[in-house]
Amino acid sequence: MKTIMHRLPRWARKPLRGLRRMAISILLRGNARFCPLCDHSFSRFFSSGMTPPRPDAQCPCCRSMERHRLLWLFLQQKTNLFDGTSRSMLHVAPEPCLMSRFRDRLGGDYVTADLMSPLADVQMDITRIQYPDESFDVIYCSHVLEHVPDDRKALREFFRVLKKDGWAILLVPISAEITYEDPTIVTPEARLKAFGQEDHVRRYGPDYVERLREAGFIVNVTRAGDLATPEDIVRMALTEACGDIYFCTKPRD
Repeated sequence: MKTIMHRLPRWARKPLRGLRRMAISILLRGNARFCPLCDHSFSRFFSSGMTPPRPDAQCPCCRSMERHRLLWLFLQQKTNLFDGTSRSMLHVAPEPCLMSRFRDRLGGDYVTADLMSPLADVQMDITRIQYPDESFDVIYCSHVLEHVPDDRKALREFFRVLKKDGWAILLVPISAEITYEDPTIVTPEARLKAFGQEDHVRRYGPDYVERLREAGFIVNVTRAGDLATPEDIVRMALTEACGDIYFCTKPRD
């Protein structure tokens, strides 16, 4: 669904964004919270819109959530994405807080894809990716696979289109001790009860790593404490809602 901002003509968006940023900077002036994406400090972050809402979750300026801020730290500290080298990147279900930043750095080599979103460059089912083998240097997909009935097929497709010297970050919410799914649960009400959201088809556990390895990936798991000091974790609100970073590469053989 398009936001109100995206329904406006392009010429009207920039001044309105400027006014919004100015109002936020006045109302939330302070240094208790810091967002590494937009490089702004605030007295607090907004609560999320989820039920129940998570306090101190969303940056008032760029709208990043906890997992986006952790991802940004990881990209800056642990990858070569921003070293100026030309790289092709596939971004599935693109988040607005990341899209413009990736596009500014990668230009025409950056492709966004989604099954339905009008924000994406291409419409795509990730269980049937329409690109040839080894098409992308980088793949980023966050909080999508829990919506996909055949997630193993999607992971195999990501493995297929990733170059041998490339890497992928494939994030899911971890909300169970072991992954739980039941294909007979199909109604929104039943899925909400079983999986925590009406359009989810499973709850992932830490054994998600094994699904990534089954698809062929070599997996490295990074946590907030690997990227930031305890003080910065609090200041950036990198709570447990961040989850972990699953950094996936292909064997060279």
